[in-house]
Amino acid sequence: GYENAGSMLDLRGYARAAKAMGHEMTLYGPPNPKFALDYSQSLEGADAVIFIFEWTTALQFGDRLDWARLVESVPRRRRVVIDCDGAYNEPILFHGDYNHRTEEASRKWRDVCDSLSDKICQPTFRPRLPNVRPFLFHIYDPTWESPLDFSAKEFSMVYVGHTKFRWRGMSRVLKAIEPVRERVGRVALVGEGWDNPPEWTTWLEVRDDYYVDRDYLQRLEIETMPPIPYPQVPATMSKAVFNPVMYRPLFECLEMVTCRTFETPAAATIPLFILEPEYVREIYGSRAEALLLGEEKPHDKIIDVLARPEHYAEIVREIRHDFGRRHSP
Repeated sequence: GYENAGSMLDLRGYARAAKAMGHEMTLYGPPNPKFALDYSQSLEGADAVIFIFEWTTALQFGDRLDWARLVESVPRRRRVVIDCDGAYNEPILFHGDYNHRTEEASRKWRDVCDSLSDKICQPTFRPRLPNVRPFLFHIYDPTWESPLDFSAKEFSMVYVGHTKFRWRGMSRVLKAIEPVRERVGRVALVGEGWDNPPEWTTWLEVRDDYYVDRDYLQRLEIETMPPIPYPQVPATMSKAVFNPVMYRPLFECLEMVTCRTFETPAAATIPLFILEPEYVREIYGSRAEALLLGEEKPHDKIIDVLARPEHYAEIVREIRHDFGRRHSP
């Protein structure tokens, strides 16, 4: 688990749903009260082990002995791998984003997953490899919902998320804002790397992955803020009239869903999609096309959302109802 990244809100939802159904869900690792989840290194009585891989296949808490305990605790048929970032694929390069730099790295990732389970899942309706199962792991939790009240917003726009491969999408939003900047209120980017790059993101091999034009941010008077703990994400998004919903290019290419797919409609804000229309129709419904930033006169869409948030809020309410029925654990 991570205090300000990953799928922690999703896991809380699954844990609550499991308890309501008479089951128990724990995360493997030493207890940590900051994460507000049940951690345990006891595997006694486990019926299944689910490996959730995001940016690494390494254990966050543990060593080879822990790997042995996890694998030996249940038979192979009751182990599942959820490959959240599309790494269980051949190497893919799309708009500068990639899952692996080399064939060897791709093969090693797939070998690890294959050694653990025959059940490999990805959060997309269309996995590329025939042995991968579609499973939209990320959830919508109705308990996240805040009233759609736009009477006293602190910001016109907030984006919560880090900078990895995000500049392509963010620059589209900011270029839409630029010609009407004087009519747009405060804009904030919340997350690691928007203000100053962490030292490790300046290393030559990954520097371009975290590119941000900070001079441009200053010219547009964009506020940058540090990362926040994951329980604060919905409340922070709710401080703005709208929040852009954008993915790293790799996730767009693979048509994946993410945490933000479902968290944004639950916040007291208007999700503004910087995504392909076909994807928005499939995931959010046909009326959600009205929430696309679009290519033609995108500044007009920004101004209209700011002027008529209640009009767009009706679409958000429809999305909430649909997600609560289809994507709630």
